[in-house]
Amino acid sequence: MAKVEIYTGNFCGFCSAAKRLLKQKGASFAETNVHSDTTKRAEMTQRSNGGRTVPQIFINDIHVGGCDELFDLERAGKLDQMLSA
Repeated sequence: MAKVEIYTGNFCGFCSAAKRLLKQKGASFAETNVHSDTTKRAEMTQRSNGGRTVPQIFINDIHVGGCDELFDLERAGKLDQMLSA
């Protein structure tokens, strides 16, 4: 199974939706809440090439993007392939 990392924030509906989809897919993931952690937020921004909103999602160290991009991968039939790599 793929290594999945998700940067999240408090009270984030998009974060909840992304985590729900990943759970439905049976994917385990490491979650990092950046709400009040400036060091982790800076790490997220650097890794995502400037992405400042949450969630920011990485699959096997590849930046997927946010919630919308994750669901786009699902609709395109590409998410399962990424998660099984």
